[in-house]
Amino acid sequence: MKLLTLNCHSWQEKNQIDKMKYLAKIILEENYDIIALQEVNQLKEDKILYEDIREGNFIDLLCKELKKQEAEYNYRWDYHHVGYDIFHEGTGILFKGEAKETFGDFIGVIKDTNFWKTRKFTMVSKIVSGEIIDFYSCHMGWWNDSDNPFEKQIDDLLDFANERGNRYFLMGDFNNSADIKGEGYDYLLKRGLKDTYVEALKKDDGITVPGLIAGWEGKCSSPKRIDFIFTNKECSVKSSEVIFNGKNKDVISDHFGVTIEI
Repeated sequence: MKLLTLNCHSWQEKNQIDKMKYLAKIILEENYDIIALQEVNQLKEDKILYEDIREGNFIDLLCKELKKQEAEYNYRWDYHHVGYDIFHEGTGILFKGEAKETFGDFIGVIKDTNFWKTRKFTMVSKIVSGEIIDFYSCHMGWWNDSDNPFEKQIDDLLDFANERGNRYFLMGDFNNSADIKGEGYDYLLKRGLKDTYVEALKKDDGITVPGLIAGWEGKCSSPKRIDFIFTNKECSVKSSEVIFNGKNKDVISDHFGVTIEI
């Protein structure tokens, strides 16, 4: 099984359509089973296609691009909040075939989609080799945030995930650096999660953000590992690689992606 997570920074990139098509090309080449995406945006003024999905929704266009190449992926997308006054920003998951179940909900203390710190999760449940596995796309807040504390977001997410009783993978941008002790990364491990990067037999330096990005002003500006794939149960991880970093595929976002093979 091959998993990919990427904060795609959609509609904020130069040459966005070309980068979206390049992402589709790599998904086809690598044949990922699950792709978790964050900062999956649409212009809030675009025409509604159905439910919350509007005409320029990034994951909808990506899915259609894959279908042009005869790759059968489906998706779920959840709207978190208004971004930069013009976007509906959300998380999404692309997956092969049919899902057993999909779900999304608010986490943390804020449930106002007009506030940019509001967070949700996106979950897709699949049957893999006879086992039910839940996959989550996560875009979390920051440690010591007084508006929407990271700990509360994680507690809500894990309460939901653990109550289901399935094996699960949390994939995404956690906005907490693995190098900063006593903060969000350590809190995730304390809650019993296993970092697949640490567990992997083969790995690289793991860096997913090379410098300062939006939301990190006044915080750590050095290279950092803030994009992760966590799991709740022991598993054999063959490899964990950073992708779309200019060394392993072209850069297509202000974050690099993470891919694992199990």
